Amino acid sequence: MNDSKIINDPVFGFIKIPKGLLLNIVKHPLMQRLTRIKQLGMGNVVYPGAQHTRFLHSIGAFHLMSEAVLSLEQKGVFIFDVEAEAVEAAILMHDIGHAPFSHVLENTLIHGISHEEISLMMMQRINDEMHGELNLAIKIFKDEYPKHFLHQLISSQLDVDRLDYLRRDSFFTGVTEGNIGSARIIKMLNVVDDALVVESKAIYSIENYLTSRRLMYWSVYLHKTVVAYEKTLINTLLRAEYLAKRGWDIFASPALKYFLYNDIDAKWFEEHPEALDLYSQLDDSDIWSALKVWSQSEDKILSVLASDVINRRIFKVEVHDEPVAEEEMETIRKTIGEKMGVDETDVDYFMSVSAVQKDMYDINDDHISILYKDGTIKDIADASELLNVDLLSRKIRKYYLCYQRF
Repeated sequence: MNDSKIINDPVFGFIKIPKGLLLNIVKHPLMQRLTRIKQLGMGNVVYPGAQHTRFLHSIGAFHLMSEAVLSLEQKGVFIFDVEAEAVEAAILMHDIGHAPFSHVLENTLIHGISHEEISLMMMQRINDEMHGELNLAIKIFKDEYPKHFLHQLISSQLDVDRLDYLRRDSFFTGVTEGNIGSARIIKMLNVVDDALVVESKAIYSIENYLTSRRLMYWSVYLHKTVVAYEKTLINTLLRAEYLAKRGWDIFASPALKYFLYNDIDAKWFEEHPEALDLYSQLDDSDIWSALKVWSQSEDKILSVLASDVINRRIFKVEVHDEPVAEEEMETIRKTIGEKMGVDETDVDYFMSVSAVQKDMYDINDDHISILYKDGTIKDIADASELLNVDLLSRKIRKYYLCYQRF
């Protein structure tokens, strides 16, 4: 009788999921929901190949975690079998609480609660169903377990989550510069004083990883067209929510309707158990089906915005190095008001201004430590000849001005 499941992954090849706890997690409805949520949200507006799902990313991260555990064990780092299974379970579920279209819902229909917190609530729910089998996985996920390096494998500057999504997103977008040497980095991992370190032979791989990460952020995740498309969707959802709160009968699936008609925050999730049930029913298809109907709405603003998203009529976007001048914004507001025939109070639905900041590497954050043969440890910012500290930690801030095309 077969004791595992084999998944054929286009990035890493055949990935084996052992029978038992790990396979039970993969088969769980909350995990299967991730097959209906795209990893890159609106990213396929620029890169049509970016159709991969959060489920596939989670499987890839699990594969890299099992490789990392094996590599560390071969170097004499003692990891109990139950710890290995727990850290693999934790990485499988690390994204389980993601909403449709990545972070779009976090900024609109849900407030004051992150997808990480919702992931934890979902883990607790699965744990209850599994009679406490995930106790250790949850402890490691929350960094409440004595072996801190296990948590670092899940969440740090050099975790397997990032190692998978950079490699995977590079593969599916075709942005080859993001193709990091994940296998080499994993082989060079080690543990010193309960902290994850990278052996000095991998310095060039780490330099490439940091450079690739920066490139992927500005050319994929924060690509101006992707940002503008997200803003169009966010404003559409905000308009639908506004109308719902004023008594309009807004078409939506029962799950989406719940989030349109109620003010959902962390406290609401605590006090209403059904909130998590309905959240877990949300996926990309709820949003798309609603948008198709909203494009025919009697409300002009909702119909225009929904049509924009459906027909890929993306907000025009300008990227500035300095904050956008108030006079320029007023001119755009006035033009939108005249062209769209909407009141001054409604003009903001057709525009958006946001500041986006991304550091290549934060030396004050959980840093990347390089281990030399003589046992000395240096931060990558000091160890690298190619990347100087100023360049590594320089904060890049851009201002995106998005507004309706005419």
